[in-house]
Amino acid sequence: MRILIATAGSRGDVAPYTGLGAELRRAGYDVALATTDAFAPLVREAGLEFRTLPADTRAPGGVRGRRDLMRTAAAFINELGQGFADAVADGTDLLLLSTTTAPLGWHLTEATGIPSLGVYLQPSAPTRDFPPVVTGSRSLSGPGNRAVGRFALRMADRVYEQAARELRHRLQLPPLSASAMRGRQERANWPVLYGFSTALVPRPTDWRPGLEVVGTWWPHVDAADRLPPDLEDFLAAGPRPVLVGFGSMAVGDGERLSEIAVRALRRAGLRGILQAGSAGLAADGDDVLTIGDVPHALLFPRLAAVVHHAGAGSSAAALRAGVPTVTVPVTADQPFWAGRLASIGAATDPIPFRSLTAERLADALDRVVKQQTYTRAAATAAHHMATEDGAGQTLKAIQQSAGER
Repeated sequence: MRILIATAGSRGDVAPYTGLGAELRRAGYDVALATTDAFAPLVREAGLEFRTLPADTRAPGGVRGRRDLMRTAAAFINELGQGFADAVADGTDLLLLSTTTAPLGWHLTEATGIPSLGVYLQPSAPTRDFPPVVTGSRSLSGPGNRAVGRFALRMADRVYEQAARELRHRLQLPPLSASAMRGRQERANWPVLYGFSTALVPRPTDWRPGLEVVGTWWPHVDAADRLPPDLEDFLAAGPRPVLVGFGSMAVGDGERLSEIAVRALRRAGLRGILQAGSAGLAADGDDVLTIGDVPHALLFPRLAAVVHHAGAGSSAAALRAGVPTVTVPVTADQPFWAGRLASIGAATDPIPFRSLTAERLADALDRVVKQQTYTRAAATAAHHMATEDGAGQTLKAIQQSAGER
């Protein structure tokens, strides 16, 4: 069977699928991963075929509020839709579609007859249990949460409307709105597998059939991968340090964030590692080291704590390592994951990005490092996550859908 995984967005939207794809490849499938050009090396390092999707994934520094986010997302989706059909080569037997690519992929499955399956990183379906992850709003009553969840999907459909219209024209399909297509998929109980842990989000009981939480898909890490020598030396030179990193967020804020991080670390009496990321964090000193991208799976278990933006991947990696966190959510789904970490006791209350100061960060670090309740909560979640096998469960679902044993 030839499987195409399609995803787009930041590194956190792509990396988990490299691990999923590698697991499917080991099971004997021919696997390609379609995403934007920036992540071609990531895909090929996992031993997967790379196919290009057109779009600029660089996060603009000015994106902060929801209006900016919606405008940027619409431009991104329109660009993505221009060449989405080109990634689906003849002979593809199954499409695995992410949250970002599914509203486009549905039209491709209609045109080609290729079956598809959702592989989502965030809980997207409306539920009484919590409000939609992208709104950052507080939980309402059960009916209120579901109502806001349905509204969020309508807003998402607006983002995809133009791209879907142009894609259907190219595929010679009759007109159909993005919302009508979504409704068609919902009525058909289109299957979606959610790649996060039930330690953070148990499956809502009011979800329709076909929506399942299978466990986290971990980014591919080669068995031969090692941490850089200078990082190994720093880790060995003293007590466990704290990592501070914002991933693909906070472009243009590197100087301010670096100063805040160093002041907070020294105020709390902690050694620190700054992960440059898109913000360009950097600092020098015997008690601070600046690094680039390294596998979370290799570094996080050796830390005292992690300060991060609460992306889905960073949040899961910290829990997997049993390490407590301080979250500084910036936008999109990050406030949701930050709230989830705090709710299980593995993180302090989130510090909103705009409210971040050295004093607030130092106080939070002092608590997560010295108060063992945070570490115990993270360790409990890590034990739970060790019982899950997201890639293995996805493999079983694919085999069952194809009638394999």
